[in-house]
Formats: sequence, C-alpha cells, structure tokens
Amino acid sequence: MCGAAKVAICFSLLVIMSKVGSVAARFKSIDYEISGRVQGVCFRMYTEDQARKLGVVGWVRNTRGGTVDGQVQGKGELVDSMKNWLSKVGSPSSRIDRAHFSNEKEISKLEFSNFTTRY
Repeated sequence: MCGAAKVAICFSLLVIMSKVGSVAARFKSIDYEISGRVQGVCFRMYTEDQARKLGVVGWVRNTRGGTVDGQVQGKGELVDSMKNWLSKVGSPSSRIDRAHFSNEKEISKLEFSNFTTRY
C-alpha cells in the first residue's frame, strides 16, 4: 500500500472516531428560575428527588426574591424531561406561575457529580 493510501485511511479513521466520540460525550446544561408559590412547599426537596430519579446533576436553591433557581446538566432528553417537570409539575403544594430557562448550552463533561440543594 502506498503512502498516500495509508494517509487517506488514517484520515478517514480519525474523522469517524471524532464523530463517534463527540456524539457520545455531549451533554446539555441549563439554568432555571421558577416563580409562583415555590417556597415553603417542599419544591426544592421534590426537585432534588425528581433530578435523582431522572439521573441528571446540578443544584437548586431558594432565592431572596421568593423564587427557586438552579442548574441542570445531563443527557439532552433527560434535561428536557426535567425542564418539563420544573415548568408543569413541581411539588404537590406548589403553584408554578413562570418557568424561565436560560444559558442552555452543550457541554462535553458534567460539572457536578450529583444533584444537591444549596443554601
């Protein structure tokens, strides 16, 4: 096999490997803020529980403004499921008036090892 053929094969393999690796290692990250009756109704506890059930990582906390905010990271479809839960379900006693999502981006690795409540 001549040198040019070897180079072409090596290049093709590199392209294939880079595409496979990039697809497998992609995660989504999103910030959120939830408004309504979300403090004093166990919203953070239910959020943490739902995140763990789905297998996403990140955090949740109460804000001084009476909202709940945080960040979720994980596989795209799981983050989307968590977005849906945050905007439509919440804790049994909560009332969600507004769910604002921002800073949605693709990340190559998770920045957290689990989902926690911050104080």
